[in-house]
Amino acid sequence: MYSTDMNLSNGLIGIFPSPTLQSNSSSFLLWYPNSSANPLQLPTFSTAAKVRVIMTFVLFTVSTFCNLAVLWTASTSSKRKSHVRILIINLTIADLLVTFIVMPVDAIWNITLQWWAGDVACRVLMFLKLLAMYSGAFVTVVISLDRQSAILNPLAINEAKKKNKIMLSVAWAMSIFFSVPQMFLFHNVTITFPQNFTQCTTQGSFDEHWQETLYNMFTFVCLFLLPLIIMISCYTRILIEITERMSKRNLSSKEVHLRRSNNNIPKARLRTLKMSIVIVTSFIICWTPYYLLGLWYWFSPEGLEETVSNSLTHILFIFGLLNTCLDPIIYGLFSIHFRKGLKRYCHNVNRRAESENNSTVTGSFHCSASSFHMKRLAICPREVQGSPTAKKNIAFASPPPII
Repeated sequence: MYSTDMNLSNGLIGIFPSPTLQSNSSSFLLWYPNSSANPLQLPTFSTAAKVRVIMTFVLFTVSTFCNLAVLWTASTSSKRKSHVRILIINLTIADLLVTFIVMPVDAIWNITLQWWAGDVACRVLMFLKLLAMYSGAFVTVVISLDRQSAILNPLAINEAKKKNKIMLSVAWAMSIFFSVPQMFLFHNVTITFPQNFTQCTTQGSFDEHWQETLYNMFTFVCLFLLPLIIMISCYTRILIEITERMSKRNLSSKEVHLRRSNNNIPKARLRTLKMSIVIVTSFIICWTPYYLLGLWYWFSPEGLEETVSNSLTHILFIFGLLNTCLDPIIYGLFSIHFRKGLKRYCHNVNRRAESENNSTVTGSFHCSASSFHMKRLAICPREVQGSPTAKKNIAFASPPPII
């Protein structure tokens, strides 16, 4: 078993590592302390784990602000929501699931070392953790399929919104379906030697080791490998299509004009394509090292123990979480509407804060000014008879009729 602060085996079933309960040599010592091998060693809150917790809370803060800003901007826009904006909203929701479920659970679990939330919370939170990861991966796949359709079949753009709703429904349904086993595999286990210690783990859920390996491989394929293949396939086809269009240079001036009007990609669509490519690239770069680490562990745990340090495991985990912060930033860089909406969002927040701070100080002044204005209107009504604005003020200042 890989001797680290985190249980990589159980963690990768739950997608992210959880504090370990193991000895330096074999995980069986956790459940069979009478074994003749090395004595059981309970986990400790190491320096590397402390840095991981700090960085997780930093990413939690950044991801919360950025993703909520994107969600607010995309949801409150006065314009009709485009199908691309609906995709971004769903990706943001998936990122917020990672932010509000995965990050706090991991940070708190690293601090407490053992599981204190009970068996029900153990099962539910492990389900939600995997749901968050599946949804993020599957929505990214839907974005790739949408961009492929937009470039290869531009005339079908009117059907894109309906098609995307279907694909998003399937993506979320599959995310829930594939995450349900977590509720039956994870459970609380308590040991009494060398002290009372409770952990949320899959220990005892598999009769044979190959069953656990098979489930891990199934999760790896569905969560990372299959989405990766689909995304690479989509953007490869897009690249081939764009290359073919750009390679048609030996045309007459009339043919060139027709090609420009019918075959060229609109700037807005090209900008959305670039944004999608960057989002997919970010997902691949951030998560590939961590998933490869898990793949290495499943087939050669001893080799991993000798080669990879605990600190590197923490770094790769944090690097994966960084993806949830990059998605809203990428969307902001490529979306003019988002930049305008973000300015409006920040302006509203600042204006609300200033209003709350000044309400107490200026309350009496506003009352005095209103009283003075009403008296002035009562004394000098002729000064404002010709002004539409003043007439509105008179109507507003007048007391309501007695019925």
